[in-house]
Amino acid sequence: MTQKLKVVVTDYEYYDLRYEERVLQALPDVELVKGQARTEDEVIEIAKDADGIINQYAPISAKVIEQLEKCKVISRYGVGVNTIDIPKATEKGIYVANVPDYCMDEVSDHTLALLMSWARKVVLLNQYVKNGVWDYKKGIPIHRFQTQTVGVLGFGRIPRSLVKKLIAIGFNVLVYDPYVPEDVIHEAQAEPASLEEIFRKADFVSVHIPLTDETKGLINKDLFKLAKKNLVIVNTARGPVINEQDLIEALQAGQIAGAALDVVEIEPIQPDNPLLTMDNVILTPHVAWYSEESEDEMRSKCARNVLEALQGQTPTYLVNKDVLTVLKQ
Repeated sequence: MTQKLKVVVTDYEYYDLRYEERVLQALPDVELVKGQARTEDEVIEIAKDADGIINQYAPISAKVIEQLEKCKVISRYGVGVNTIDIPKATEKGIYVANVPDYCMDEVSDHTLALLMSWARKVVLLNQYVKNGVWDYKKGIPIHRFQTQTVGVLGFGRIPRSLVKKLIAIGFNVLVYDPYVPEDVIHEAQAEPASLEEIFRKADFVSVHIPLTDETKGLINKDLFKLAKKNLVIVNTARGPVINEQDLIEALQAGQIAGAALDVVEIEPIQPDNPLLTMDNVILTPHVAWYSEESEDEMRSKCARNVLEALQGQTPTYLVNKDVLTVLKQ
């Protein structure tokens, strides 16, 4: 008798798991366990004997991985894998997978929407009109896009999609990415620049840098001091890439003009966060990734990583490629 496979969803914020169930039904005998774990101990309790794990925000730490008895794969919803101790998973011969390509248009579109809302003062003027003030001068100054420069930090899939749209609209674009050859940036009709140069020259800075130990707090008071007073910073990447206290102080001191943020350091945003009271800040609830189509794609591909691993294949979106060497030993 074949033993039933166990796939555990450690936590999720969706109404149901219909996309995951649709993919995993290809396995002849599988039990899908739905959890809402928040702590290491809760993850261990629900996933200790799992063959595969799907993860959203719950911590898959070294402590958790050490307790996994037969897990072959950990697949994370979305792009980031900072919830998972990848070296430990690799050491134990567990595939770590993600979904890096599901929301390129959604995030770049949302970034553009935030940026253009600021450039045309849409949110600000909407507030004035609803408060009984019908006066275009409340939005002064507004400039043509062709006279403004956007600094894009990072040049992966999403920022490349964004740059195409910015160029088409007429913005001048500077790009910072030390890992991308300058000729690749030139081919996109943008200009390569250093981080400091972007903060000196840009009217808008759009953040698309992954969160790592090296990038945490990368955008801080030292860069804000270099900025033009009309600078607006847009972040649809990860909140902690920006030192939030430094950002708040720069906004309060008038060092920069504003911010448009889909992500913050602590999510959900805390009710006492000063950003909530600032008229020069636009906030959205980490929604840049979302459309009905992108959610289907992301959740289906996340489950497919698990399916492939449990069928004896290498997951399509394998993150820890070093695990292949470990598994051969």
